Amino acid sequence: MSNNQEASEAQSDSELIEEVLEQTAEENVDESGVVEEAETEEQAEDVSVEELKKQLKQAEKKAEENWDKAVRTLAEMENLKRRTQKDLENAHKYGLEKFAKELLAVIDSLELGIQASTSDAPEVVSLREGSELTIKQFESVFAKFNIEAIDPLGQPFNPELHQAMTMQPSADVDPNTVLNVFQKGYSLNGRLIRPAMVVVSQSAKVSEPAEDKPEDDSTNLDEQA
Repeated sequence: MSNNQEASEAQSDSELIEEVLEQTAEENVDESGVVEEAETEEQAEDVSVEELKKQLKQAEKKAEENWDKAVRTLAEMENLKRRTQKDLENAHKYGLEKFAKELLAVIDSLELGIQASTSDAPEVVSLREGSELTIKQFESVFAKFNIEAIDPLGQPFNPELHQAMTMQPSADVDPNTVLNVFQKGYSLNGRLIRPAMVVVSQSAKVSEPAEDKPEDDSTNLDEQA
């Protein structure tokens, strides 16, 4: 073998070794890059999952708050609807209350006139009959609008419907019984618009028996003497 051939073979061996080393280095670089890229992707994926969980919790909390607001708003609307409906019903049922109270003064005057007309004179009798007829017409109109008279004569006293003007002892009826009605009461659709003015009975006082008086000691001493 000549020197040139040996030099050529040595050179080719060295070049081969360098190429192998370069390929190995490139593979190491590629592998390290792949590893680093994989690690970066895993970290990014971990961060992304945590961020998504955090956003999900925030969204759930916001949804719950919005649901609570919606429920409260719906409840308030229902309450407002019921109040409005009740106000309308009361307006229909009790809208005549003020007007009815004004009419009560008229019917009271007619009743007082009838009570005062005790004369048998034709003019007075005619006037009394006319007043009685007018009162019946009033009662008929009142019945149409559910205005009811409260005339509790002989009934137990009811503080929710009656107003006691005075109390009177009586042994003929039970205590707290209406003995007399000064003025009738009235109600509109079950609501009291004026209480009845009444006299209420109370227990009659029983006179206590006279105590036995002791005999005079001075009389006894005189008798003994």
